Amino acid sequence: MLPRLLPAAPLLLGLTLAGCHTRPASTTATTPVPAETTAPAAPAPGAAPAEAIGAASISRYLRAVSSDEMLGRKPFTEGETRSTQYLADEFRRLGLQPGPNGTYFQPVPLVEITGTPAPALLIKGKGQPLSLAYKTDFVTFTQREQPTVSVQNAPLVFAGYGVVAPEYGWDDYAGLDVKGKTVVVLVNDPGNAGQDSTLFKGRAMTYYGRWTYKYEEAARHGAAAVLIVHDTQPAAYPWSVVLSGAVSPKLRPQTDNKGADKCALEGWLTLDAAKQLFQAAGQNYEQLYAAANTKGFKPRALGGLTLSGSIQNKLRRQTSRNVLAVLPGTTRPQEYILYSAHWDHFGIGKAIQGDSIYNGAVDDGTGLAALLSIAEAFRKSPEKPQRSIVFLAVTAEEQGLLGSAYYAQHPPFPLNKTVADLNMDMLWPYGPMKDLTVIGYGQSELEDYARAAAREQDRYVLPDQTPETGMFYRSDHFNFAHLGVPSLYASGGFESRTQGKQWIADKRRAYTADMYHKPADQFDPAWDLTGIAQDAQLYFRVGQRLASETTFPKWRAGSEFRSARERSMGGR
Repeated sequence: MLPRLLPAAPLLLGLTLAGCHTRPASTTATTPVPAETTAPAAPAPGAAPAEAIGAASISRYLRAVSSDEMLGRKPFTEGETRSTQYLADEFRRLGLQPGPNGTYFQPVPLVEITGTPAPALLIKGKGQPLSLAYKTDFVTFTQREQPTVSVQNAPLVFAGYGVVAPEYGWDDYAGLDVKGKTVVVLVNDPGNAGQDSTLFKGRAMTYYGRWTYKYEEAARHGAAAVLIVHDTQPAAYPWSVVLSGAVSPKLRPQTDNKGADKCALEGWLTLDAAKQLFQAAGQNYEQLYAAANTKGFKPRALGGLTLSGSIQNKLRRQTSRNVLAVLPGTTRPQEYILYSAHWDHFGIGKAIQGDSIYNGAVDDGTGLAALLSIAEAFRKSPEKPQRSIVFLAVTAEEQGLLGSAYYAQHPPFPLNKTVADLNMDMLWPYGPMKDLTVIGYGQSELEDYARAAAREQDRYVLPDQTPETGMFYRSDHFNFAHLGVPSLYASGGFESRTQGKQWIADKRRAYTADMYHKPADQFDPAWDLTGIAQDAQLYFRVGQRLASETTFPKWRAGSEFRSARERSMGGR
Protein backbone atom coordinates (compact mmCIF):
# COMPACT_ATOMS: atom_id res chain seq x y z
CA MET A 1 0.00 0.00 0.00
CA LEU A 2 0.87 3.69 -0.10
CA PRO A 3 4.24 4.69 1.23
CA ARG A 4 4.98 8.28 1.79
CA LEU A 5 2.67 10.71 3.39
CA LEU A 6 -0.44 8.65 3.46
CA PRO A 7 -1.14 7.73 7.05
CA ALA A 8 -0.58 4.15 7.97
CA ALA A 9 -2.31 2.09 10.61
CA PRO A 10 -2.09 3.08 14.28
CA LEU A 11 1.30 2.85 15.93
CA LEU A 12 2.93 0.73 13.26
CA LEU A 13 6.51 1.86 13.63
CA GLY A 14 8.62 2.28 10.53
CA LEU A 15 5.78 2.52 8.01
CA THR A 16 5.82 5.17 5.35
CA LEU A 17 2.83 7.29 4.57
CA ALA A 18 1.76 7.07 0.98
CA GLY A 19 0.47 3.76 -0.27
CA CYS A 20 -0.68 0.36 0.87
CA HIS A 21 -1.43 0.29 4.51
CA THR A 22 -1.79 -2.58 6.86
CA ARG A 23 -4.81 -2.47 9.10
CA PRO A 24 -4.20 -2.97 12.81
CA ALA A 25 -4.84 -6.47 14.07
CA SER A 26 -7.83 -6.70 16.38
CA THR A 27 -7.83 -9.05 19.32
CA THR A 28 -11.23 -8.05 20.63
CA ALA A 29 -14.52 -9.68 19.79
CA THR A 30 -16.15 -8.27 16.68
CA THR A 31 -19.80 -8.13 15.77
CA PRO A 32 -20.96 -8.84 12.23
CA VAL A 33 -23.22 -6.24 10.67
CA PRO A 34 -26.87 -7.13 10.07
CA ALA A 35 -27.90 -8.70 6.79
CA GLU A 36 -29.44 -6.54 4.09
CA THR A 37 -33.15 -6.77 3.56
CA THR A 38 -32.88 -7.40 -0.19
CA ALA A 39 -30.04 -9.42 -1.63
CA PRO A 40 -28.69 -8.65 -5.11
CA ALA A 41 -29.71 -10.90 -7.95
CA ALA A 42 -28.09 -14.32 -8.20
CA PRO A 43 -25.54 -15.06 -10.94
CA ALA A 44 -26.89 -15.93 -14.34
CA PRO A 45 -27.56 -19.66 -14.86
CA GLY A 46 -24.63 -21.51 -16.35
CA ALA A 47 -22.04 -19.03 -15.14
CA ALA A 48 -18.65 -20.53 -14.33
CA PRO A 49 -18.29 -21.14 -10.59
CA ALA A 50 -16.10 -18.71 -8.71
CA GLU A 51 -14.38 -21.75 -7.25
CA ALA A 52 -12.51 -22.04 -10.54
CA ILE A 53 -10.22 -19.45 -8.93
CA GLY A 54 -7.94 -21.46 -6.68
CA ALA A 55 -4.73 -21.36 -4.71
CA ALA A 56 -2.83 -22.80 -7.69
CA SER A 57 -3.61 -19.87 -9.98
CA ILE A 58 -2.95 -17.38 -7.19
CA SER A 59 0.41 -19.05 -6.53
CA ARG A 60 1.41 -19.05 -10.20
CA TYR A 61 0.76 -15.34 -10.65
CA LEU A 62 2.08 -14.32 -7.23
CA ARG A 63 5.38 -16.13 -7.75
CA ALA A 64 5.82 -14.33 -11.07
CA VAL A 65 5.00 -10.76 -10.06
CA SER A 66 7.02 -10.92 -6.82
CA SER A 67 10.06 -12.73 -8.22
CA ASP A 68 13.54 -11.20 -8.08
CA GLU A 69 13.36 -10.88 -11.87
CA MET A 70 10.81 -8.08 -11.41
CA LEU A 71 13.42 -6.06 -9.45
CA GLY A 72 10.86 -4.80 -6.92
CA ARG A 73 8.50 -3.25 -9.51
CA LYS A 74 9.52 0.36 -8.96
CA PRO A 75 8.32 3.05 -11.41
CA PHE A 76 10.97 4.63 -13.64
CA THR A 77 13.19 1.51 -13.46
CA GLU A 78 13.82 -1.69 -15.40
CA GLY A 79 11.54 -3.29 -12.83
CA GLU A 80 8.64 -1.27 -14.23
CA THR A 81 9.43 -2.36 -17.77
CA ARG A 82 9.53 -6.02 -16.81
CA SER A 83 6.48 -6.10 -14.57
CA THR A 84 4.20 -4.05 -16.81
CA GLN A 85 5.22 -6.09 -19.85
CA TYR A 86 4.49 -9.29 -17.93
CA LEU A 87 1.00 -8.03 -17.08
CA ALA A 88 0.33 -6.98 -20.67
CA ASP A 89 1.55 -10.36 -21.94
CA GLU A 90 -0.75 -12.18 -19.51
CA PHE A 91 -3.74 -10.09 -20.58
CA ARG A 92 -2.88 -10.88 -24.19
CA ARG A 93 -2.47 -14.58 -23.43
CA LEU A 94 -5.92 -14.62 -21.86
CA GLY A 95 -7.38 -13.14 -25.04
CA LEU A 96 -8.45 -9.88 -23.44
CA GLN A 97 -8.67 -6.76 -25.59
CA PRO A 98 -6.33 -3.78 -25.13
CA GLY A 99 -7.51 -0.29 -24.21
CA PRO A 100 -9.05 2.25 -26.60
CA ASN A 101 -5.56 3.40 -27.69
CA GLY A 102 -4.88 -0.06 -29.13
CA THR A 103 -2.36 -1.04 -26.45
CA TYR A 104 -2.48 -2.50 -22.95
CA PHE A 105 -0.74 0.60 -21.60
CA GLN A 106 -2.01 3.98 -20.46
CA PRO A 107 0.89 6.47 -20.29
CA VAL A 108 1.11 8.28 -16.94
CA PRO A 109 3.45 11.32 -17.07
CA LEU A 110 5.16 11.89 -13.71
CA VAL A 111 7.98 13.97 -12.31
CA GLU A 112 10.37 12.80 -9.63
CA ILE A 113 11.25 15.59 -7.21
CA THR A 114 14.26 15.07 -4.95
CA GLY A 115 14.18 17.94 -2.50
CA THR A 116 16.82 19.16 -0.05
CA PRO A 117 15.25 21.58 2.44
CA ALA A 118 17.30 24.27 4.15
CA PRO A 119 18.53 22.96 7.52
CA ALA A 120 16.19 25.24 9.46
CA LEU A 121 12.89 27.09 9.35
CA LEU A 122 13.41 30.58 10.75
CA ILE A 123 10.58 32.08 12.82
CA LYS A 124 10.80 35.81 13.51
CA GLY A 125 8.59 38.21 15.39
CA LYS A 126 8.36 38.87 19.08
CA GLY A 127 11.53 38.39 21.07
CA GLN A 128 14.31 35.97 20.11
CA PRO A 129 14.01 34.32 16.65
CA LEU A 130 13.09 30.65 16.76
CA SER A 131 15.03 28.20 14.60
CA LEU A 132 13.36 24.84 13.89
CA ALA A 133 15.67 22.01 12.82
CA TYR A 134 15.02 19.85 9.73
CA LYS A 135 14.01 16.27 10.57
CA THR A 136 14.03 16.93 14.32
CA ASP A 137 11.33 19.64 14.34
CA PHE A 138 9.94 19.74 10.81
CA VAL A 139 9.95 18.28 7.31
CA THR A 140 9.03 20.11 4.13
CA PHE A 141 8.63 19.20 0.46
CA THR A 142 7.02 20.72 -2.60
CA GLN A 143 4.93 19.88 -5.65
CA ARG A 144 6.32 22.81 -7.61
CA GLU A 145 8.58 21.76 -10.45
CA GLN A 146 11.27 24.37 -9.82
CA PRO A 147 14.98 24.08 -8.99
CA THR A 148 14.44 26.28 -5.93
CA VAL A 149 11.31 27.12 -3.96
CA SER A 150 11.27 29.46 -1.00
CA VAL A 151 9.03 31.34 1.37
CA GLN A 152 10.38 34.51 2.95
CA ASN A 153 8.88 36.22 5.99
CA ALA A 154 5.43 34.74 5.40
CA PRO A 155 3.05 35.66 8.27
CA LEU A 156 1.96 32.65 10.33
CA VAL A 157 -1.73 31.89 10.92
CA PHE A 158 -3.58 29.08 12.68
CA ALA A 159 -6.57 27.63 10.81
CA GLY A 160 -7.70 24.85 13.13
CA TYR A 161 -8.04 21.67 11.08
CA GLY A 162 -7.84 23.54 7.78
CA VAL A 163 -11.29 22.25 6.82
CA VAL A 164 -14.04 23.82 4.72
CA ALA A 165 -17.02 21.45 4.95
CA PRO A 166 -20.36 23.14 4.15
CA GLU A 167 -22.31 19.93 4.79
CA TYR A 168 -21.06 19.99 8.38
CA GLY A 169 -21.43 23.75 8.77
CA TRP A 170 -17.67 24.07 9.24
CA ASP A 171 -15.23 26.63 7.83
CA ASP A 172 -11.79 26.94 9.40
CA TYR A 173 -10.86 29.70 6.93
CA ALA A 174 -13.88 31.91 7.64
CA GLY A 175 -12.81 35.55 7.69
CA LEU A 176 -9.13 34.64 7.38
CA ASP A 177 -6.97 35.96 4.52
CA VAL A 178 -4.09 33.52 4.03
CA LYS A 179 -2.75 34.73 0.67
CA GLY A 180 1.04 34.59 0.80
CA LYS A 181 0.98 33.33 4.39
CA THR A 182 1.98 30.15 6.19
CA VAL A 183 -0.99 28.16 7.50
CA VAL A 184 -0.59 25.86 10.52
CA VAL A 185 -3.29 23.17 10.84
CA LEU A 186 -4.06 20.11 12.98
CA VAL A 187 -3.97 16.51 11.78
CA ASN A 188 -7.20 14.49 11.18
CA ASP A 189 -10.63 16.18 11.56
CA PRO A 190 -12.70 17.70 14.40
CA GLY A 191 -14.76 14.60 15.10
CA ASN A 192 -11.65 12.51 15.71
CA ALA A 193 -10.73 14.39 18.88
CA GLY A 194 -13.49 12.48 20.63
CA GLN A 195 -14.83 15.48 22.54
CA ASP A 196 -18.07 15.68 20.58
CA SER A 197 -19.32 12.60 18.71
CA THR A 198 -21.79 14.74 16.74
CA LEU A 199 -18.97 16.51 14.87
CA PHE A 200 -18.42 15.16 11.34
CA LYS A 201 -18.55 11.34 11.65
CA GLY A 202 -17.32 11.16 15.21
CA ARG A 203 -14.13 9.11 15.54
CA ALA A 204 -14.48 7.76 12.00
CA MET A 205 -12.14 9.87 9.91
CA THR A 206 -13.61 11.69 6.92
CA TYR A 207 -11.90 12.83 3.74
CA TYR A 208 -11.35 16.19 5.45
CA GLY A 209 -8.90 14.49 7.79
CA ARG A 210 -6.50 13.47 5.05
CA TRP A 211 -3.21 15.32 4.94
CA THR A 212 -3.52 15.70 1.15
CA TYR A 213 -6.85 17.47 1.53
CA LYS A 214 -5.31 19.98 3.94
CA TYR A 215 -2.59 20.84 1.42
CA GLU A 216 -5.18 21.21 -1.34
CA GLU A 217 -7.44 23.47 0.73
CA ALA A 218 -4.58 25.73 1.81
CA ALA A 219 -3.53 26.09 -1.83
CA ARG A 220 -7.11 26.93 -2.86
CA HIS A 221 -6.98 29.81 -0.37
CA GLY A 222 -3.68 31.09 -1.75
CA ALA A 223 -1.35 30.12 1.10
CA ALA A 224 2.38 30.19 0.45
CA ALA A 225 3.07 27.33 2.86
CA VAL A 226 1.12 24.86 4.98
CA LEU A 227 2.36 22.85 7.96
CA ILE A 228 0.42 20.07 9.69
CA VAL A 229 0.98 19.55 13.41
CA HIS A 230 1.88 15.91 13.97
CA ASP A 231 0.35 14.22 16.99
CA THR A 232 0.75 10.44 17.15
CA GLN A 233 -2.70 9.55 18.47
CA PRO A 234 -4.92 11.42 15.98
CA ALA A 235 -2.38 10.88 13.20
CA ALA A 236 -2.34 7.11 13.91
CA TYR A 237 1.36 6.90 13.04
CA PRO A 238 4.56 8.11 14.72
CA TRP A 239 6.92 10.86 13.59
CA SER A 240 9.23 8.19 12.13
CA VAL A 241 6.59 7.47 9.49
CA VAL A 242 6.40 11.13 8.49
CA LEU A 243 10.18 11.38 8.41
CA SER A 244 10.82 8.26 6.34
CA GLY A 245 8.39 9.41 3.66
CA ALA A 246 9.53 13.02 3.60
CA VAL A 247 13.22 12.39 3.00
CA SER A 248 12.67 10.13 -0.04
CA PRO A 249 12.35 11.35 -3.64
CA LYS A 250 8.70 11.87 -4.53
CA LEU A 251 6.79 11.20 -7.71
CA ARG A 252 4.22 13.83 -8.61
CA PRO A 253 1.85 14.23 -11.57
CA GLN A 254 3.22 16.34 -14.39
CA THR A 255 0.98 19.37 -14.83
CA ASP A 256 0.82 22.13 -17.40
CA ASN A 257 1.54 24.79 -14.78
CA LYS A 258 4.31 22.68 -13.15
CA GLY A 259 2.62 22.80 -9.76
CA ALA A 260 2.34 26.58 -9.64
CA ASP A 261 -1.13 26.30 -8.07
CA LYS A 262 0.27 24.38 -5.09
CA CYS A 263 1.71 25.87 -1.93
CA ALA A 264 5.43 26.52 -2.28
CA LEU A 265 6.14 24.55 0.90
CA GLU A 266 4.12 21.65 2.30
CA GLY A 267 5.16 19.88 5.44
CA TRP A 268 4.78 18.78 9.03
CA LEU A 269 5.75 20.06 12.48
CA THR A 270 6.40 17.84 15.47
CA LEU A 271 4.05 18.44 18.38
CA ASP A 272 6.89 19.83 20.50
CA ALA A 273 7.92 22.23 17.73
CA ALA A 274 4.32 23.38 17.33
CA LYS A 275 4.08 24.08 21.04
CA GLN A 276 7.28 26.15 20.86
CA LEU A 277 5.86 28.03 17.90
CA PHE A 278 2.57 28.80 19.66
CA GLN A 279 4.42 29.86 22.81
CA ALA A 280 6.56 32.26 20.76
CA ALA A 281 3.30 33.74 19.47
CA GLY A 282 2.03 34.24 23.01
CA GLN A 283 -0.53 31.45 22.59
CA ASN A 284 -1.20 28.20 24.46
CA TYR A 285 -1.36 25.12 22.24
CA GLU A 286 -3.76 23.16 24.44
CA GLN A 287 -6.20 26.05 24.55
CA LEU A 288 -6.11 26.56 20.80
CA TYR A 289 -6.48 22.81 20.25
CA ALA A 290 -9.60 22.76 22.41
CA ALA A 291 -10.98 25.79 20.57
CA ALA A 292 -10.35 24.18 17.18
CA ASN A 293 -12.52 21.23 18.22
CA THR A 294 -15.49 23.47 18.96
CA LYS A 295 -18.12 24.66 16.51
CA GLY A 296 -17.71 28.35 15.82
CA PHE A 297 -13.90 28.22 16.03
CA LYS A 298 -12.31 31.42 14.74
CA PRO A 299 -8.98 31.14 12.89
CA ARG A 300 -6.36 33.65 13.89
CA ALA A 301 -2.91 35.10 13.23
CA LEU A 302 -0.05 33.80 15.34
CA GLY A 303 1.18 36.87 17.14
CA GLY A 304 2.85 38.65 14.24
CA LEU A 305 5.30 35.78 13.63
CA THR A 306 6.73 35.12 10.17
CA LEU A 307 8.33 32.05 8.62
CA SER A 308 11.17 31.67 6.13
CA GLY A 309 12.35 28.46 4.49
CA SER A 310 13.49 26.98 1.18
CA ILE A 311 14.05 23.74 -0.76
CA GLN A 312 16.58 22.89 -3.48
CA ASN A 313 15.15 20.40 -5.98
CA LYS A 314 16.43 17.92 -8.54
CA LEU A 315 13.81 17.08 -11.18
CA ARG A 316 13.41 14.03 -13.41
CA ARG A 317 10.46 13.81 -15.79
CA GLN A 318 9.43 10.48 -17.23
CA THR A 319 6.35 8.53 -18.26
CA SER A 320 5.19 5.56 -16.22
CA ARG A 321 2.24 3.41 -17.27
CA ASN A 322 -0.94 1.81 -16.10
CA VAL A 323 -1.76 -1.59 -17.57
CA LEU A 324 -5.34 -2.36 -18.58
CA ALA A 325 -7.36 -4.89 -20.55
CA VAL A 326 -11.03 -5.31 -21.43
CA LEU A 327 -13.47 -8.18 -21.75
CA PRO A 328 -16.29 -6.60 -23.81
CA GLY A 329 -19.85 -7.05 -22.61
CA THR A 330 -22.32 -8.92 -24.77
CA THR A 331 -25.38 -6.66 -24.50
CA ARG A 332 -24.24 -3.50 -22.70
CA PRO A 333 -20.59 -3.12 -23.71
CA GLN A 334 -20.63 0.63 -23.04
CA GLU A 335 -21.12 0.03 -19.31
CA TYR A 336 -18.05 -1.00 -17.33
CA ILE A 337 -17.13 -2.86 -14.16
CA LEU A 338 -13.61 -2.05 -13.07
CA TYR A 339 -11.24 -4.34 -11.14
CA SER A 340 -8.12 -2.58 -9.82
CA ALA A 341 -4.85 -3.38 -8.06
CA HIS A 342 -1.51 -1.59 -8.05
CA TRP A 343 1.57 -3.14 -9.64
CA ASP A 344 4.26 -0.93 -8.09
CA HIS A 345 6.47 -1.40 -5.06
CA PHE A 346 9.88 0.01 -3.94
CA GLY A 347 12.41 -1.59 -6.26
CA ILE A 348 15.99 -2.09 -5.12
CA GLY A 349 16.98 -0.24 -1.98
CA LYS A 350 18.85 -0.44 1.28
CA ALA A 351 19.93 -4.01 2.00
CA ILE A 352 18.42 -5.67 5.06
CA GLN A 353 20.01 -8.95 6.12
CA GLY A 354 21.76 -9.13 2.77
CA ASP A 355 18.66 -8.64 0.60
CA SER A 356 18.11 -5.40 -1.30
CA ILE A 357 15.14 -6.33 -3.54
CA TYR A 358 11.83 -5.10 -2.16
CA ASN A 359 9.67 -7.73 -3.86
CA GLY A 360 6.29 -6.62 -2.48
CA ALA A 361 4.71 -10.07 -2.49
CA VAL A 362 1.85 -9.25 -0.13
CA ASP A 363 1.94 -5.55 -1.02
CA ASP A 364 0.53 -5.75 -3.66
CA GLY A 365 1.58 -8.90 -5.47
CA THR A 366 -1.43 -10.55 -3.86
CA GLY A 367 -3.77 -8.00 -5.43
CA LEU A 368 -2.18 -8.55 -8.84
CA ALA A 369 -2.48 -12.32 -8.49
CA ALA A 370 -6.16 -11.96 -7.61
CA LEU A 371 -6.69 -9.54 -10.51
CA LEU A 372 -5.17 -11.95 -13.04
CA SER A 373 -7.02 -14.94 -11.58
CA ILE A 374 -10.33 -13.10 -11.81
CA ALA A 375 -9.55 -12.09 -15.39
CA GLU A 376 -8.81 -15.71 -16.24
CA ALA A 377 -12.07 -16.87 -14.62
CA PHE A 378 -14.14 -14.33 -16.56
CA ARG A 379 -12.39 -15.21 -19.81
CA LYS A 380 -13.04 -18.93 -19.37
CA SER A 381 -16.62 -18.58 -18.15
CA PRO A 382 -19.18 -20.07 -20.56
CA GLU A 383 -21.59 -17.28 -19.59
CA LYS A 384 -20.10 -14.04 -20.90
CA PRO A 385 -20.73 -10.80 -18.96
CA GLN A 386 -23.40 -8.49 -20.33
CA ARG A 387 -21.40 -5.45 -19.24
CA SER A 388 -17.73 -4.92 -20.10
CA ILE A 389 -15.14 -5.87 -17.51
CA VAL A 390 -12.00 -3.72 -17.23
CA PHE A 391 -8.89 -5.08 -15.49
CA LEU A 392 -6.59 -2.28 -14.34
CA ALA A 393 -3.13 -2.50 -12.76
CA VAL A 394 -2.05 1.00 -11.77
CA THR A 395 1.32 2.61 -11.20
CA ALA A 396 2.66 4.70 -8.32
CA GLU A 397 0.17 3.77 -5.62
CA GLU A 398 3.05 3.78 -3.19
CA GLN A 399 3.82 7.36 -4.20
CA GLY A 400 0.35 8.70 -3.41
CA LEU A 401 -2.21 6.84 -5.57
CA LEU A 402 -0.90 8.56 -8.68
CA GLY A 403 -1.72 5.96 -11.33
CA SER A 404 -5.34 5.59 -10.30
CA ALA A 405 -5.65 9.37 -10.01
CA TYR A 406 -4.42 9.74 -13.58
CA TYR A 407 -6.86 7.10 -14.84
CA ALA A 408 -9.75 8.77 -13.01
CA GLN A 409 -8.83 12.18 -14.43
CA HIS A 410 -8.19 10.82 -17.95
CA PRO A 411 -10.56 7.84 -18.08
CA PRO A 412 -10.28 5.59 -21.15
CA PHE A 413 -13.86 4.56 -20.32
CA PRO A 414 -16.36 7.17 -19.05
CA LEU A 415 -16.72 7.28 -15.28
CA ASN A 416 -20.45 7.97 -15.52
CA LYS A 417 -20.76 4.63 -17.32
CA THR A 418 -18.47 2.84 -14.88
CA VAL A 419 -20.72 0.77 -12.63
CA ALA A 420 -18.22 0.22 -9.81
CA ASP A 421 -14.55 -0.14 -8.89
CA LEU A 422 -13.61 -3.36 -7.07
CA ASN A 423 -10.17 -2.78 -5.59
CA MET A 424 -7.72 -5.36 -4.20
CA ASP A 425 -4.79 -4.32 -2.06
CA MET A 426 -2.81 -6.52 0.36
CA LEU A 427 -4.63 -9.82 0.74
CA TRP A 428 -3.46 -12.05 3.56
CA PRO A 429 -1.68 -15.34 2.65
CA TYR A 430 -2.67 -17.07 5.88
CA GLY A 431 -5.55 -19.31 4.88
CA PRO A 432 -9.34 -18.91 4.73
CA MET A 433 -11.10 -16.33 6.90
CA LYS A 434 -14.55 -16.27 8.45
CA ASP A 435 -14.83 -12.50 8.14
CA LEU A 436 -15.04 -10.13 5.21
CA THR A 437 -13.96 -6.73 6.52
CA VAL A 438 -15.33 -3.85 4.44
CA ILE A 439 -13.24 -0.71 4.66
CA GLY A 440 -15.40 2.40 4.78
CA TYR A 441 -18.47 0.35 5.65
CA GLY A 442 -21.70 2.32 5.26
CA GLN A 443 -20.66 4.11 2.08
CA SER A 444 -22.47 2.31 -0.76
CA GLU A 445 -24.82 -0.45 -1.86
CA LEU A 446 -21.81 -2.50 -2.97
CA GLU A 447 -21.71 -3.71 0.62
CA ASP A 448 -24.98 -5.57 -0.04
CA TYR A 449 -23.37 -7.38 -2.97
CA ALA A 450 -20.33 -8.21 -0.85
CA ARG A 451 -22.52 -9.51 1.97
CA ALA A 452 -24.51 -11.75 -0.37
CA ALA A 453 -21.29 -13.19 -1.80
CA ALA A 454 -19.85 -13.64 1.70
CA ARG A 455 -22.95 -15.54 2.76
CA GLU A 456 -22.34 -18.02 -0.07
CA GLN A 457 -18.94 -18.68 1.52
CA ASP A 458 -20.34 -18.95 5.05
CA ARG A 459 -18.63 -15.71 6.02
CA TYR A 460 -19.86 -12.66 7.88
CA VAL A 461 -19.29 -8.98 7.11
CA LEU A 462 -17.40 -6.73 9.48
CA PRO A 463 -17.25 -2.95 9.26
CA ASP A 464 -13.84 -1.31 9.26
CA GLN A 465 -12.32 -2.10 12.66
CA THR A 466 -10.27 1.13 12.80
CA PRO A 467 -12.42 3.83 11.12
CA GLU A 468 -10.46 6.59 12.84
CA THR A 469 -7.47 5.87 10.58
CA GLY A 470 -9.43 6.69 7.40
CA MET A 471 -8.34 3.58 5.51
CA PHE A 472 -11.05 4.13 2.90
CA TYR A 473 -9.07 7.09 1.60
CA ARG A 474 -5.72 5.28 1.31
CA SER A 475 -5.87 2.88 -1.58
CA ASP A 476 -6.60 3.27 -5.29
CA HIS A 477 -10.38 2.89 -5.07
CA PHE A 478 -10.47 6.30 -3.38
CA ASN A 479 -9.67 8.15 -6.60
CA PHE A 480 -12.73 6.60 -8.23
CA ALA A 481 -14.94 7.19 -5.20
CA HIS A 482 -13.77 10.81 -5.07
CA LEU A 483 -15.23 11.32 -8.54
CA GLY A 484 -18.42 9.45 -7.72
CA VAL A 485 -17.81 5.83 -8.78
CA PRO A 486 -19.05 3.43 -6.06
CA SER A 487 -16.05 1.47 -4.82
CA LEU A 488 -15.48 -1.66 -2.77
CA TYR A 489 -12.34 -2.37 -0.74
CA ALA A 490 -12.70 -5.52 1.34
CA SER A 491 -10.88 -8.68 2.38
CA GLY A 492 -10.71 -11.22 5.16
CA GLY A 493 -8.19 -10.87 7.92
CA PHE A 494 -9.68 -10.61 11.40
CA GLU A 495 -10.84 -14.18 12.08
CA SER A 496 -9.05 -17.22 10.70
CA ARG A 497 -11.46 -20.04 9.94
CA THR A 498 -9.15 -22.60 11.50
CA GLN A 499 -6.99 -20.64 13.94
CA GLY A 500 -9.25 -17.90 15.30
CA LYS A 501 -8.81 -14.17 15.91
CA GLN A 502 -5.71 -14.02 18.07
CA TRP A 503 -3.68 -16.14 15.66
CA ILE A 504 -4.37 -13.94 12.64
CA ALA A 505 -3.83 -10.82 14.75
CA ASP A 506 -0.37 -12.15 15.62
CA LYS A 507 0.32 -12.95 11.97
CA ARG A 508 -0.65 -9.46 10.89
CA ARG A 509 1.41 -7.89 13.64
CA ALA A 510 4.46 -9.97 12.67
CA TYR A 511 4.05 -9.01 9.01
CA THR A 512 3.90 -5.33 9.93
CA ALA A 513 6.99 -5.53 12.14
CA ASP A 514 9.18 -7.77 10.01
CA MET A 515 8.03 -7.63 6.37
CA TYR A 516 5.97 -4.57 5.49
CA HIS A 517 7.85 -2.38 2.99
CA LYS A 518 10.98 -4.50 3.54
CA PRO A 519 12.84 -7.04 1.36
CA ALA A 520 11.36 -9.76 3.59
CA ASP A 521 7.98 -9.25 1.87
CA GLN A 522 8.73 -12.02 -0.63
CA PHE A 523 6.96 -15.17 -1.74
CA ASP A 524 6.94 -17.98 0.82
CA PRO A 525 6.13 -21.49 -0.49
CA ALA A 526 4.68 -22.28 2.95
CA TRP A 527 1.94 -19.65 2.61
CA ASP A 528 -1.66 -20.88 2.56
CA LEU A 529 -3.14 -19.02 -0.40
CA THR A 530 -6.65 -20.41 -0.09
CA GLY A 531 -7.76 -17.26 1.74
CA ILE A 532 -6.62 -15.05 -1.13
CA ALA A 533 -8.42 -17.35 -3.55
CA GLN A 534 -11.50 -17.03 -1.34
CA ASP A 535 -11.40 -13.22 -1.53
CA ALA A 536 -10.85 -13.36 -5.29
CA GLN A 537 -13.81 -15.74 -5.65
CA LEU A 538 -15.96 -13.29 -3.72
CA TYR A 539 -14.89 -10.39 -5.90
CA PHE A 540 -15.60 -12.50 -8.98
CA ARG A 541 -19.14 -13.15 -7.69
CA VAL A 542 -19.73 -9.46 -7.05
CA GLY A 543 -18.56 -8.51 -10.55
CA GLN A 544 -20.58 -11.31 -12.10
CA ARG A 545 -23.75 -10.05 -10.45
CA LEU A 546 -23.11 -6.45 -11.37
CA ALA A 547 -22.49 -7.52 -14.97
CA SER A 548 -25.89 -9.23 -15.17
CA GLU A 549 -27.89 -6.22 -14.00
CA THR A 550 -29.18 -3.06 -15.65
CA THR A 551 -29.10 -0.84 -12.55
CA PHE A 552 -26.16 1.05 -11.03
CA PRO A 553 -25.32 0.66 -7.32
CA LYS A 554 -25.72 3.87 -5.34
CA TRP A 555 -23.93 5.65 -2.54
CA ARG A 556 -25.70 5.63 0.81
CA ALA A 557 -27.40 8.77 2.08
CA GLY A 558 -24.76 10.74 3.96
CA SER A 559 -21.81 9.57 1.88
CA GLU A 560 -19.54 12.45 0.90
CA PHE A 561 -19.29 10.92 -2.60
CA ARG A 562 -22.99 10.78 -3.39
CA SER A 563 -23.27 14.28 -4.85
CA ALA A 564 -20.34 13.68 -7.21
CA ARG A 565 -22.07 10.59 -8.59
CA GLU A 566 -25.38 12.40 -8.99
CA ARG A 567 -23.67 15.19 -10.92
CA SER A 568 -21.82 12.67 -13.07
CA MET A 569 -24.90 10.57 -13.83
CA GLY A 570 -26.85 13.71 -14.64
CA GLY A 571 -24.40 14.24 -17.47
CA ARG A 572 -25.20 10.90 -19.06
